[in-house]
Amino acid sequence: QVQMVESGGGLVQAGGSLRLSCAASGNIGSFIAMGWYRQAPGKQRELVASLTSGGTTHYADSVKGRFTISRDNARNTMYLQMSSLKLEDTAVYYCAVHHRSPENDYWGQGTQVTVSS
Repeated sequence: QVQMVESGGGLVQAGGSLRLSCAASGNIGSFIAMGWYRQAPGKQRELVASLTSGGTTHYADSVKGRFTISRDNARNTMYLQMSSLKLEDTAVYYCAVHHRSPENDYWGQGTQVTVSS
């Protein structure tokens, strides 16, 4: 079973930046897309950014121009670069790798991002 290990979360002031990392412990196989999600207290989990196997990116409107998703194949790692952080970006962030069959998807354990004023 492949483990997705997240890191990089923490406390940052509004306007600041953070980079989240998500490293896979093994071969993630033939996937459809990678994604970063977040869940704020009392809210549903939402897709923040995605990157297809073909290289197409998609961003939620709330983070466009501020967040960038990327991957490093050599390091088996995906990233979420977050800039100009806002209070409303505070949430637990999860990485995921999606396959044709959802039961084969991999999820990270989540990392807390807290933006303070």
